[in-house]
Amino acid sequence: MTASTQFDLVISNGRVMDPESGLDAVRDVGVSDGVVRSIQPGGLRGSTVIDAGGQVVAPGFIDLHSHGQDDENYRIQALDGVTTALELEVGTLDVGAWYAAREGRSAVNFGVSAGHIPARIEVMGDPGEFLPVSDGARKEASDGEIAAMAAHLRKGLREGALAVGFGLQYTPAATRWETLEMFRMAASFNASCHVHMRGMGHREPLNSIEGLVEIIAASAITGAPLHVVHINSSGMRATARLLHIIQEARVRGIDVTTECYPYAAGLTEISSAIFDEGWQSKLGIGFGDLQWVTTGERLTQATFAQYREEGGRVIAHMIPQDAVDAAVTSPLTAIATDGNIKNGRGHPRTSGSYSRVLGRFVREAGSLTLMEAISKMTLMPARRLEARAPTLALKGRISVGADADLVVFDPQTVIDTSTYQDPTSPPEGISHVIVGGVPVVADGRFQPGVAPGAAVCAPVSA
Repeated sequence: MTASTQFDLVISNGRVMDPESGLDAVRDVGVSDGVVRSIQPGGLRGSTVIDAGGQVVAPGFIDLHSHGQDDENYRIQALDGVTTALELEVGTLDVGAWYAAREGRSAVNFGVSAGHIPARIEVMGDPGEFLPVSDGARKEASDGEIAAMAAHLRKGLREGALAVGFGLQYTPAATRWETLEMFRMAASFNASCHVHMRGMGHREPLNSIEGLVEIIAASAITGAPLHVVHINSSGMRATARLLHIIQEARVRGIDVTTECYPYAAGLTEISSAIFDEGWQSKLGIGFGDLQWVTTGERLTQATFAQYREEGGRVIAHMIPQDAVDAAVTSPLTAIATDGNIKNGRGHPRTSGSYSRVLGRFVREAGSLTLMEAISKMTLMPARRLEARAPTLALKGRISVGADADLVVFDPQTVIDTSTYQDPTSPPEGISHVIVGGVPVVADGRFQPGVAPGAAVCAPVSA
């Protein structure tokens, strides 16, 4: 590139922070055809110029755990700096159709796993739409049914699924052998297994330590890479011990990674197996710790019974703050939202996870450096998937030739504003979000009518 080159877009005068190279300096970034073409101390010319003076220019945030794969959620997440939203825990049954439904229609990049949960729902004839509510959760599968589930995963992986998703907490009847068979299928495609492990909390028997040991063993036995989802909401009081176990496994050569979100409450379906008999003792919470998403009310024994019969989503205030702090600040964890807003209702993590880490953990508490936080949101999630999907090697960093997925924010003001009562309130301090070279957020406002998001998938095989 010469000094006279005219780029499609130039982001000028920003503090460019690249977690891969360690670059942290004021630079101009020149973008053409959706790709970063030049990074220079200054003087770049562009058809469109964004003055990022006094702000940070970082790679766009990559969310490994985003259930809300629709226009409402893409808009909300873009305002929080997300440029790539991936549904890797629950996943989908028909991978090809899932990608086709979003092609050319999405504000952010999108991707999905082949899901054990939807495969089990299909094979076991469960009426659940997202999570199993009957035999998909509570009936042991025959050898033939296990083979049918594996066949669904094989088809999805051939169609480009990024990973294999599991929700073992939601499928308690899945045997250890069934889990191993699904891990074996993932290993045959070099696909990571993104697992909501069984055994939440610290109480014996079947606690989160046992659940983690089960899936680390499955990874060691089969060779499938392992990614443990939302370590803080699965571990709760045991979170620090789980992180210790993961570090020990990594030292011994097991390919295991993990993630967390920066909140002390989770969200799930009230009709799921999590709330089967004994949940209060197991989780260490009561009815009043549950908050009905639709109304915001705290539950009682009577309303719990009513809503469990009706079905719907509930926020569970169950994670100790010290577990959240341990997870967010651990060098092992990526940041991911587990987000899903429906008609404006849900959990604030969908709209505030990334700005919350930047504002509360970096600026206010000083428990993370800015570069450490950016790495957790960008490079770490990209590297988790690169072996399976080489296109991720072009995301999560700012370098010449990388995809122009970028976020511009003010490190002195960035903060989340969403709450459990107002879960879609947008963050402050994030001014521009660029997806494939196209601004989807400009001057803090979402730009309607733009859909530069592209499929993030693995190579399709015959």
